[in-house]
Amino acid sequence: MEAIDKISVIQKELPSGNCQVKFFIEDERKPQYGYLLVNEPKPVGEIIAEIQERLERRRMATSGLNPFSVMHQQKEDNNFYLYSA
Repeated sequence: MEAIDKISVIQKELPSGNCQVKFFIEDERKPQYGYLLVNEPKPVGEIIAEIQERLERRRMATSGLNPFSVMHQQKEDNNFYLYSA
């Protein structure tokens, strides 16, 4: 897994009991931000580890695949959103 130097997070508890995490990835080449929905508030270390794991899964799922191929459909993760800053 590629190490990400700077990830900052802001947690917000929702009325549903879930926790919305807004995260920022400070990278000179490709800054990004996103949102992660978790079932309950977690320690920052666990949240950063989960973000890194989901980033790696996304990277592995899209590396080397033809985006128009119907053979390798990536399942949509509705609890994780990532945007370029």
